[in-house]
Order: sequence, then structure tokens, then C-alpha cells
Amino acid sequence: MSDKKSANAMWGGRFASGPDAIMEAINASISFDQRMARQDIEGSRAHAAMLAAQGIISDSDAKAIREGLLTILSEIEGGTFEFSTALEDIHMNVEARLKELIGEPAGRLHTARSRNDQVALDFRMWVRDQVDAVVTGLTALIGALLDQAEAGTDMVMPGFTHLQVAQPVTWGHHMMAYVEMFGRDRARFQDARERMNESPLGAAALAGTSFPIDREMTAKALGFDRPAANSLDAVADRDFALEFLSGASICATHLSRFAEELVIWSSAQFRFVTLSDRFSTGSSIMPQKKNPDAAELIRAKVGRINGALVGLLTVMKGLPLTYSKDMQEDKEQVFDAADSLILALAAMTGMVGDMTPNAGNLRVAAASGFSTATDLADWLVRELGLPFRDAHHITGALVKMAEDQGCDLPDLTLEQMQSVNRDITSQVFHVLGVDNSVRSRTSYGGTAPDNVRQQIVRWRQKL
Repeated sequence: MSDKKSANAMWGGRFASGPDAIMEAINASISFDQRMARQDIEGSRAHAAMLAAQGIISDSDAKAIREGLLTILSEIEGGTFEFSTALEDIHMNVEARLKELIGEPAGRLHTARSRNDQVALDFRMWVRDQVDAVVTGLTALIGALLDQAEAGTDMVMPGFTHLQVAQPVTWGHHMMAYVEMFGRDRARFQDARERMNESPLGAAALAGTSFPIDREMTAKALGFDRPAANSLDAVADRDFALEFLSGASICATHLSRFAEELVIWSSAQFRFVTLSDRFSTGSSIMPQKKNPDAAELIRAKVGRINGALVGLLTVMKGLPLTYSKDMQEDKEQVFDAADSLILALAAMTGMVGDMTPNAGNLRVAAASGFSTATDLADWLVRELGLPFRDAHHITGALVKMAEDQGCDLPDLTLEQMQSVNRDITSQVFHVLGVDNSVRSRTSYGGTAPDNVRQQIVRWRQKL
């Protein structure tokens, strides 16, 4: 066997031409970074306009560059652009096509610019766009939750600790808990956007440039608040992507928690909610099944998104300033995480908008498990002046009595209650019903329906 055949066998059929093919494959990023084509072209157009305004290139060259770039964008969006792995990345693919279209002026576009600040710019703009999409998605989800909360401000349901019935709450109050969570997620992304909104363009390879560029002009043209203040940091920074993934992981965790509740609530054992057919599937063998597949898939997405965060943290953890080729591995996991989060938000918004709470089952569950025991203990403290620990002991004895008789606390007679503490009066029955319980929780942030209505108004104004 010849040496060439031995090499081919070692590298395998996919890399039949040997080490050169392997180097091309590992070095190329066009298979995924073509997603940044629009950002790349926007950045190049702004750069060319600035070069012309500063007298670094002629107006005629800038005009040719601008028109050529618009043609390329049209080709990419129309699906007729031919991407080349040999050209490595989106930047070189665009520049090569620009040269085919306009000739010599294309070579002037890269004046006072490096692929280092170019890729940093493209990636930052792409992530910024995803932040905007996530904020839009979260706003829609919060709106759907507010609609559910408004429809169920007086609808009682069980509140849980340890997945055991604890105290009655309202459906509206439970929905508003997720409004608060997703509201914080929304604020996190908005805050991250403000921090990432600095333009790296003009940092060049790492040290800036000797050309008289106007970084304020390009920053403004591309929607940035300001140019990045340090050229080394500008090309080396991927904090913006890490912060996006961090926010995405927290948001996906909230989505996963809610998805888990929907899986439980829609089960035959709970029957708290009915999910629409649009977000459920059937079984291939069991005709009675209606599976909450959308909720289960949302629940699983957090694994991919958390993995993306850990992956990028690991890529960046040992890199000296400024640019290293390792940073080519910064994009794929961010692309995947953004896709996963935006899809999960859309699916959850659809499910929330379509789901129907089963008020009867929620009420029955809310009244089970001696859920108003705390109300009884509070009444003993408030009306009889007992220390809470004594009230807790008396309530425990009454719960044991009700349990032995197979009934709930409101079903005990006054005489039975007075056998445990003779000072209990008939007024106690005013706090034992689930409706009385939720109405009494008027402390700020509590489940009282009037509180919930106030919070809904506050959030609608906030949005």
C-alpha cells in the first residue's frame, strides 16, 4: 500500500485528501456563522460610509461597495448565494463575492478593519437581536399570564409546599408568581442589552488603527450607545454572549418549572387544567392518552441551554488577551440556545393562552388536606390572645380529631372544638372556608383577590 493510500485510510473516507482536508474542516466556520450575514453586511456598509466620510476611501468606491453589499444580501436572503468552505467564514465569503461584483473597490473595504473586530461586531449585533426577540417573547408570555390571572382572581386552588397541600391560594395569585419570575427575566435581558451595546468596530486586530476613523459615527449608525473604550477588550470580550446565556439559563429554568406544573396539573390524578389539542399529542398505542408533549419538551430545553452556558464558560476560561482561534467555538452553542429559548417561550405562551383551569377540581383540592389549619391557628392568636405555639398545638389536636372522624376542619362541630379549647366561639367558622382564607391574606404580596387585581393593574401599566 502506498503512503498516500495509508494516509487516506488513516484519515477516513470523509477526509480522503488527507491532512489539508482536515485543516480546512476544523478551521472553517461558514457552516454556522452564515447566520450572521445580515449583521456582517450592515457592519460593512457602516464601515464603508465612515471611510468615505473621513476621506479614507473615495465616495465612488463607497457607493460601489454599498450597492455590491446590498446585492449580496439579496442573494443570501433569496437563497442563491453560494457559500464556500474554502473561504472559511461569512466575512471572507462576502468579501470574495463583493470582489466578483465590483472589482478593485472591494479591496478597500477592509481598510482600518480586522476580522477580529469584524467578527466581534457581527456576533455582538446578532446576540443583541436575539435579546430583543427574547424580550418580545417574554412580554407576550407575561401578557398571557396576566389574562389567566385576571380571569381567575377569585378562583381558589391549593398552594403547595413539598408538593403537599399547604394553604389555599387563588389561581390568579399563582399565575402572578410566574409573572414576577418572567418579569425579572425580562429585566435581566434588558439590562444585559444596555451593557452589551458598545461597538467593537474600529478596534481593528487588537490595538486600534492609525487611520483617522470615526468610531462614534459607526457606533451610531449601527445602533450602539458608544464605541468600546479599550481595543484589546473590544476584540477579546465575549461577556455579552455569556451574559445572554446566563439570562437564558435562568429563564429556561423558570419555563421548566412551570412546564413541570403543567405536566402534573394536566394528569388524570390532578385534572387541574385542560391543555388544548394544539399543544398535546396522542399515543401510538393507547387511544385514551393526551400527552403534554410541548410542556415536556420545554422542560427539557433547559439542559441544552445550561450546557451552552457551561460550554462557552469553558472555552473562555483560559484565554490570554486578545483573540485566539478558540473563540471560533463561541457561536454554535449561543445560536442553539437562542433558538431553543425563543421556541420555548412561544410554545409556553401558546399553552398558557389555550389552557383552561378546572375550577371545580381546584376548589376541591384547595379544601383538602386541612389547608385552613393555619387560618385556625391565626384566629386563636388573634381572637383569644394565645401564644402562637399554644395555638399551633390546639390546631394540631383539632386536625387529629378531624382526621380520626374522616372529615375536614370546617366539618367539626363547635362542641367538638370546645372540647379541645373551651374559649373557641362560632366566629371561628368565618375563617375556615377556603374563600374566607384567601380573602384574609391581605398583607402585601398575599393571595387576597383584591391584592391580585392591584398587581395585575401594576403589571399592565409596567408593560
